[in-house]
Formats: sequence, structure tokens, C-alpha cells
Amino acid sequence: MTIDNRIQVVLIDDDPHLRQALSQTLDLAGLKILPLAEAKGLAGQLERDWPGVVVSDIRMPGMDGLELLTELHAQDPELPVLLITGHGDVPLAVQAMRAGAYDFLEKPFASDSLLDSVRRALDLRRLVLDNRSLRLALSDRNELSARLVGQSAPMLRLREQIGALAATKADVLILGETGAGKEVVARALHDLSSRRNGPFVAINAGALAESVVESELFGHEPGAFTGAQKRRIGKFEFANGGTLFLDEIESMSLDVQVKLLRLLQERVVERLGGNQLIPLDIRIIAATKEDLRQSADQGRFRADLYYRLNVAPLRIPPLRERGEDVLMLFQHFADEASTRHGLPPHELQPGHRALLLRHTWPGNVRELQNAAERFALGLELALDNNTPEGGVGTTVEVVSGGLSEQVENFEKSLIAAELTRSHSSVRSLAEALGVPRKTLHDKLRKHGLNFADAGTSSPTDDLD
Repeated sequence: MTIDNRIQVVLIDDDPHLRQALSQTLDLAGLKILPLAEAKGLAGQLERDWPGVVVSDIRMPGMDGLELLTELHAQDPELPVLLITGHGDVPLAVQAMRAGAYDFLEKPFASDSLLDSVRRALDLRRLVLDNRSLRLALSDRNELSARLVGQSAPMLRLREQIGALAATKADVLILGETGAGKEVVARALHDLSSRRNGPFVAINAGALAESVVESELFGHEPGAFTGAQKRRIGKFEFANGGTLFLDEIESMSLDVQVKLLRLLQERVVERLGGNQLIPLDIRIIAATKEDLRQSADQGRFRADLYYRLNVAPLRIPPLRERGEDVLMLFQHFADEASTRHGLPPHELQPGHRALLLRHTWPGNVRELQNAAERFALGLELALDNNTPEGGVGTTVEVVSGGLSEQVENFEKSLIAAELTRSHSSVRSLAEALGVPRKTLHDKLRKHGLNFADAGTSSPTDDLD
């Protein structure tokens, strides 16, 4: 028999009167509890990812609180266990903290002390399980999902389309904003195709000077133009037997577009200054950040080339359309950066999550990767333009230190992140955070936070 995941607190105390009193306190606070008279057998009833916390007396007949702590942490070292100690048992409680107990309460203690500790422990447990879920999703991936990280509907659809197109000989047009990962998609198409053992040649057409673009793409013979002393093999010819990825195709001149259209139709290339037609066995993958149909209507892109390219279009969704993929991607890049720099990985805190999910990511995956790199280095997580119009930016610090310090920072980060939303009253802020207004007032004062920090006018209601 396993304990229901809806149970938030398992309370263990052999004193029936104290057990009843503590159960009533937790129940009145809206927590789902399971009171027990003994600790024996509890570990076997808890799954590793059970989302609750354990509160236990230390001194009990049979299995005591320290033995229970050891047994629970043998199967999940991150499960919060709060221990209750009697007067004079402080050295024992210190021993328990060193063994990994989340907190201890010395009898007699106020009900608010118990509730505050339990709620902080539940917040930490949710954070641990969220991060654990992210890492599990990152590790349980096939080759394609390892490259294109995410479980959102747009990404699942994109991976399905890539898998279907990779096995064909069709040329592909990739549509996506700057930084969305167009080259990653192109490489995936190549590596999953029958051309995987051939060359993959990537060219950014926008980075080529107009004076050399034809020579770079098509090659030239000696004497083709001033300074052409040797034969040059162009990128198309060099990619023979493989794949050529042509990024920012919208930046090509109309003259070059004519030659590209001929190459696509006839699969031959003619070097500048030469007369020989060289047959090609290549796949062309083009990419653009613009609407080529609109560009064709405006005369900036050849309509016949657009229709020739648009046979198999692939749209990469921008990061703002991918929901919680943002968290998975961020953790993926942060873990990679931590490994690369030989640093211990940092865990995402609640404030970080709120900040990442609210940001619009104008730079897409490239911007997120840079932010994850800074996070892995222990630098401040600061994002531009991540709040609604009229709001302000938010930063969240990565902190180290003991458990108590980190939990305090979790709470501060969460409140600071919620302050960036449009709350016109303390009541609405308190409801969003799920705390009484008086408690919110105390926490704002403790952390040195106020409505002015979010660029918001003073609240419309007071705290009394």
C-alpha cells in the first residue's frame, strides 16, 4: 500500500493528544494530512517522488525520528523531514540537522512556527520535484529530441515533420525567426537522411559580400575576373553527395536567385568563367526569417524561386509559443555550461521560473542559451523586456549557502517575481501568493520589498 499523492503532510507522534492537536492545526490551515502513531513501515509506503513532507517526533518507542530520517533519506535524500524535540534534546536535534533533517521544532512551539516550516518545506519539495522532472525529461530522449529539446505541441509536430522529410530527397525551406534554431533543424535533416555520410555545408548568404557571393557559391575558373588566378570549387560543388544549407536566402540578389533557380531545376553548376556543366547530387535546405511570398509580391524575391523552394516548408515555432519548453531548454543549456566550466549545477528557483516563463524571448533559443550560460556561471539572471508594457525588468540572484538561506531566497524571489505583475492592491497580491495580507506585510518588510520595486503605484488598500 502506498500513501496517496494528495497527502501533503505525514505527521508521526506517539502522543495521541499532541498528535490530535497538531493534526487540527494543519487541517485548519487547509493541508491534507495523514496522522500516524508510529514510524515503522512508513518508508515502504512512500514513493520516491511523493510530493509531501514528513513531520515526526524524535523520541518514540520502536523506530525513533532519527532512524526514520535515515530510512527515508536512503530512498530520497531530498525529502523534507521536520523533527519535533522536547526540552533538553537540542544536541540530538543538532545531530538530526547534520544528518539531513529539514528543520526541527522544540516543544512547546507556536502553531504558526509549525505552519511556516511546513509550508516552506512544501515549497522546497515542489521545487525539487519540478527540477527532477525537468532532468528526467532531458535524459529520456531519442536522437532528434536530444537536439530539438521540448515537449510542447509545436515542437512535437516539428520533430514529426523532420522525421518524415529527412528520409526523402525533397529540398526544404525552413521558416523561423532569428535565433530560433534554423541550422540545428537543417543539420538534423541531414544527419537523419541517407546523405549523413556526405558533407554538410552551411552558408549564411547575408554574410557574403555581393562582390564574392557568386564565386563562393558557384566557384570560378582561372582568369574569370581580376585576381582569379586559381580554380576555385564553389560551395554547391563542394557539397556534392551531401547537403547545402543556405541561410538568410532572402538577402541574395535577384541575379544570384536566377542562377540558384537553374541549379535547383537542373542540378548542375557552372563555374564563373567556365563552360562545363558539372552535375550535382545535393540536397538544398534554404532558410529565411522573412515572408518570402510577401517579398515576392514586393519584387524583392523572385516568385518562381519562391514557389520552387516552398514545396516542403518547415516552420520553427518561436520560443514564446513553446510554453514550459523554456524551462526544459534553460536547464539543458545550464547543465551543459556547468559541465563545460567544471562547476556544480544550479537549481532553478521559483523566482527564476516565473521570470523565464514571462519573458518574450525576442532572441529566441540563442538568447535563452546565453542567459543559461550566465546562470551556470553564478551570475545574476537578468532579462530585458520581460514584463508587460509599462512594467520593469526583474533580476533574480543565484545564491549559495545553507538550506535556511536558500529557502529564504526562494521566498523572496517568488514575491519579487509576483510584484512585477499588475497588482493594484495588496489584496490581489496576497491572493496571488496564497497568504493572508498581514503575513504578506510581514514578508515584504522582512525582505525589503514594496510595490515601488515593481514600478507600480501604491496599493489601493492598506494592511490593517
